[in-house]
Amino acid sequence: MLNVIVGLLGLGLVVFVHELGHLIAAKATGITVEAFSVGWGRKIWSFTRGGTEYRISLLPIGGYCKMQGEHALIRAWQEKSSSIDVEPGDFYGARPWQRILVLIAGPAVNFFFAVVVLAVIAVIGYSTYTFSNRIILARDYVSESESPAADAGLRTGDYVTAIGGTEISSFRELQMIVSRSAQRELSVRYSRNGTEYTSTLVPALDQDTGAGRIGVYPWVEPVVGGVAEGSPADIAGFRAGDRIVAADDSNVSHTVDVDEVIRRSRGVSIPFTVERNGEERELRVVPGETEQGRPYIGIAYETIEVHSPSYGPLGALAEGFRQSLQTLQLTIRGISLLFSGVDLNQALMGPARITYLVGEVAAEGFRAGIGTGLFSFFNFLSLISITLFFMNLLPIPALDGGQIVLSLVEIVSRRPLHPRLVYRYQVVGNIIILGLLFFAVFNDILFFARS
Repeated sequence: MLNVIVGLLGLGLVVFVHELGHLIAAKATGITVEAFSVGWGRKIWSFTRGGTEYRISLLPIGGYCKMQGEHALIRAWQEKSSSIDVEPGDFYGARPWQRILVLIAGPAVNFFFAVVVLAVIAVIGYSTYTFSNRIILARDYVSESESPAADAGLRTGDYVTAIGGTEISSFRELQMIVSRSAQRELSVRYSRNGTEYTSTLVPALDQDTGAGRIGVYPWVEPVVGGVAEGSPADIAGFRAGDRIVAADDSNVSHTVDVDEVIRRSRGVSIPFTVERNGEERELRVVPGETEQGRPYIGIAYETIEVHSPSYGPLGALAEGFRQSLQTLQLTIRGISLLFSGVDLNQALMGPARITYLVGEVAAEGFRAGIGTGLFSFFNFLSLISITLFFMNLLPIPALDGGQIVLSLVEIVSRRPLHPRLVYRYQVVGNIIILGLLFFAVFNDILFFARS
């Protein structure tokens, strides 16, 4: 329940920021704003200032900015009028360039919000937990049709030191570059037994997520970092700091070896040899099962803590802007990948699943600490905010971008558009939006049914 509340507040904040942009621009251009609400539904509390009623409404899912004369178009269409009757302060009574300013302000403030959030994160700094840049080929353990890393000549045990022209020192950095580079050729430099090699690879497209993948796992030393209380490993006597030397009478080199033994166990007791304080001892574990039916023993492995660089205020703003542009590029590329075989049932999400993910990301972060939780929460909000910026500027009727197109046509033609044309344009847009929303909500229902 807490996840849902956090998700609603997060998504609501992004929508509120968007509507705040419309409010500021409307006030600046002389358009009368009748009401500005934080939240939707029944009004809980309000006050009036400057001709605008400011409200707090019952449902904390964003808000709205109601401008004077917004329904004049529908009235003109119903009356079959050849023009829209306007009064001073009406939205349709403003000049086209003023309407464009108001329409673009919402998405623009979303982008600015993302820049500021990422800049604040850059100033404060953050730590992430990952593994080293040493890799294991998935093909060595799982029969895969595609393994770009193996095809490029990499082997299990190699250290990837650079990819796509970027120096890396952790598996997280490798993941970040690969995930945003599906179907794009990347240079790769790797080290094997002290010798450097170079090659090129093309990350395959994961049709479920749209991300790139090259078929590798991180090489994780089998050193226990933590044991879940009451888990099979806890009952068997595992302790943080134990190094797993062997499992089921087979020597293990990394955690994938351990996971393979557990996966094959089928609930049968497994003998483990661990090294503790320089001495070896045997522990026997009977794996349990997750809700999905997968065997587990309840241990976490040691990770590497990576600190972000330190930035001053100006440097942080530049970094926030750089990351925002990078996210925008990834959003645009992600849209293009929808036409490259990505599973729309997985890729297209509705409000319910977005809310769930915001709350889930925040909750997962908070389990690692308040700082990590806040970082995860606001970092994810910046991603949603930039996505909202881009999507709202698409030239689709009923979105801000579609309204901007109408205003630009009016500027070029130097005369107001006929209400019938504008109304039909809006109807087409509403049909498109409702169709996408229906499909997204249906996907959300399937997602929660499978969870």
